[in-house]
Amino acid sequence: MIPDLAPLAWAGLVFATLFVGIGKTALPGIVTLSVAIFAAILPARESTAALLILLLVGDLIAVWIYAKDADWAILKKLIPSVVVGVALGTAFLYFVSDGVMRRSIGIILLILTALTLLLMRRGTAETIKEFFARRSIRSLYGALGGFTTMAANSGGPVMNLYFIASGFDMRRFLGTQAWFFFTVNVIKLPFSAGIGLMTSEVLSIAALMIPIVIVGAIIGRLIVKRINQKLFNAIIIGLTIVSAVYLVF
Repeated sequence: MIPDLAPLAWAGLVFATLFVGIGKTALPGIVTLSVAIFAAILPARESTAALLILLLVGDLIAVWIYAKDADWAILKKLIPSVVVGVALGTAFLYFVSDGVMRRSIGIILLILTALTLLLMRRGTAETIKEFFARRSIRSLYGALGGFTTMAANSGGPVMNLYFIASGFDMRRFLGTQAWFFFTVNVIKLPFSAGIGLMTSEVLSIAALMIPIVIVGAIIGRLIVKRINQKLFNAIIIGLTIVSAVYLVF
């Protein structure tokens, strides 16, 4: 069942889906724009489900490209707290309204971004890495990442901040991020299905958009070859702030 949307709405979904592919292979922060566009066009819960399928397609492409670059030690340590966050996000998604959901996650992202940037500004590279290597801090970011990604597919900014603050270079960042979100999104899938989000309409939209994800991934590969680490970090932080402000207001 294909939803009856205006041509402009379909164009918006196409651009948002391109951003999914680009985000998974080059600029992770841009996926938050996809979240915003999908939520503006579709009801929040349906947009979350349709985008989850497209994110999984992007994850598979990114995992294939960056298979050898993931930091498996960090991933193994993050997963337990992420699972807790996903469970909490599922309950939050089920009980609260769309408006409360968006504003809550936007506020979380703004606070977390401000605190992360403050810590990065005041500390040395070594002390910052030691701080973010602590179990309590890792668990906090993992749980928040699981919560925000389940509630509104907005876990990317949380984990992107964590990886940047931990001193990951571009390929290590992209490889770890690819495997992290592939694992998280697979975990999310039965939760989304269990609360009735995977409707025929959602599946129809996702099926139409999958080829666009692949095109976006190709564009992303071209982009990542042309940017340096400093610009990479700045873009991700900037996109995190933009997405948080959008969700709040």
